[in-house]
Amino acid sequence: MNAHLLAQGLYAASAAPVRTPRAVEYDLLSRVTRALRQAHDFAALATALHENRRLWTTLSADVAEPGNGLPRELRARLYYLSEFTAHHSRRILSGNGDVSVLVEINTAVMRGLAGRGGDT
Repeated sequence: MNAHLLAQGLYAASAAPVRTPRAVEYDLLSRVTRALRQAHDFAALATALHENRRLWTTLSADVAEPGNGLPRELRARLYYLSEFTAHHSRRILSGNGDVSVLVEINTAVMRGLAGRGGDT
């Protein structure tokens, strides 16, 4: 490989677009929401619920940090949603809850991250 091709390859790799934390959060929520929707057996559902709870646990830890830049009220709401998600996931696993509730919550948060709020 000559130096020109090597330099071009290295430059192309570093020219990849930088993703914002908001875009990363949106993508993660999208991925886990898709898994929740597509879970057609108990094993797939349990895996999707686990991943959703992991994501919400991470989000709740982030909004609990004193340096988090979100407004206090929004941080409190997101923390509450994390608690609700954990509780409702346990209900689903015991056969007493509907996964569509979690899908709706994730979808609403994704709308907010995309800047669409509740106008969809």
